[in-house]
Amino acid sequence: MSASPESQPAEAGLVSAHFHRVHRAKVRFREGAPPSPREVARRPAHVARMLALAHHVESVIERGLVASAADVAGQLGFTRARVTHLLDLRLLAPDIQEEVLFLEAVEGEEPLSERVLRAVAHAGTWEVQRERWRDVKASF
Repeated sequence: MSASPESQPAEAGLVSAHFHRVHRAKVRFREGAPPSPREVARRPAHVARMLALAHHVESVIERGLVASAADVAGQLGFTRARVTHLLDLRLLAPDIQEEVLFLEAVEGEEPLSERVLRAVAHAGTWEVQRERWRDVKASF
């Protein structure tokens, strides 16, 4: 009579291999060296795109292609308040606007929110804005 497999001592073996996870719907592991790391995904920050849009909207209004910010809101499907929020970004000091336009989101991480940037824009004079901007920049 033979003993059941559960009662027999398991043979211990050493597996020496490199495994890496393959990102798919199901978790799978493959033997071998992991693939080379992918490039870091960089894109313009959301606030940079919104500031550029604000300048474009201002340009369209000044050229007379639309009558007002309310017309822009209707054409873009935004509320008038949202267009006002965008246009408020133009209140920033020119040097701050330049820095904002060069901000990048790295791997989907935004450096700051539009709400924080609007608070800087509403700070008052350009000097006060620059002080607040220095504080905000220190956080990212």
